[in-house]
Amino acid sequence: MDTLRTLRQNVLNWMFQWRGPESGAIVLSQRRVFILPSKHGLLLALVVVLILIGSTNYDLSLGFVLAFLLAAAGCQAMLHTFRNLAKLHITAGRSEAVFAGDTALFTMHLANPTRAARYAVAVTADRNLADHVDVPAEGSASAVVEIPALRRGWLRPGRLMLVTRFPAGLFRAWSYAEPDVRCLVYPAPATPGLPLPPSAAGDGEGGEQGQGQEEFSGLRPYRPGDAPRHIAWKAVARDDTLVTKQFAGRAPLELWLRWDALPQTMDVESRLSHLTRWVIEAERGQSAYGLRLPGETVAPGNGPAHRNNCLRALALHGTETAQT
Repeated sequence: MDTLRTLRQNVLNWMFQWRGPESGAIVLSQRRVFILPSKHGLLLALVVVLILIGSTNYDLSLGFVLAFLLAAAGCQAMLHTFRNLAKLHITAGRSEAVFAGDTALFTMHLANPTRAARYAVAVTADRNLADHVDVPAEGSASAVVEIPALRRGWLRPGRLMLVTRFPAGLFRAWSYAEPDVRCLVYPAPATPGLPLPPSAAGDGEGGEQGQGQEEFSGLRPYRPGDAPRHIAWKAVARDDTLVTKQFAGRAPLELWLRWDALPQTMDVESRLSHLTRWVIEAERGQSAYGLRLPGETVAPGNGPAHRNNCLRALALHGTETAQT
């Protein structure tokens, strides 16, 4: 059984020019474009055959002329449909990271080096949802392929299909392309998530200076993760606005998002989801935060780059590509 499956796969690879992921520009050479008549094309062929039979039986010269004209039109349509895909260049664009459960968007750039414009070229991954584009002569166009991001880690679009029925819909030409591109999928944030752990005095690396715990220096707006003992409850009672006491000193406050701070009953994916929620909330609060996972630590910091580093560590935790 395995031998037959392997033989079938080898035949398909040879027949449809499947080569696995390809880097750089993928050129749709003539050998990589396939064409078959559509339902309308088969109907036209049947009509031509019936006209020929009737013309033969009744010796109708005009019937032969009509049949040959229809056949010639079909051959012209087949040629134009084939040329609508041949020699296109496919290049993958950059894909932005998404969260598990969202839809990853892969941008494919189609370049046309010839002087003939290409029309109604569809790019699809599942043959159901397709993005149709027109590629101008000696120009380019972009198509977006949507892939559901079902789980965290790296996501590849897999084998894509380019399809066209231009100009008459009598034939269907298609080709395959598998660009070497991937999209990072972060864990889905837990909803609802557990409260952020309290901030603690750090060693001064990566924290915000001027927020130590020695001398009172003023009030600032409350940030998620601030310790309840630092909230100015008297000020809150006056105007119903949460504010936090700020202290001057050398020991800055650091918020550590730790794997072992979560309940032991949680499984791996639940822990990663809650840590993802904590990273989002800590970044929203503009506080310095670090991440501690088994075997990996991200030093405290803040900002979009730091957020992405933390989410990347969560997305690749425990995977074979964690170090790539």
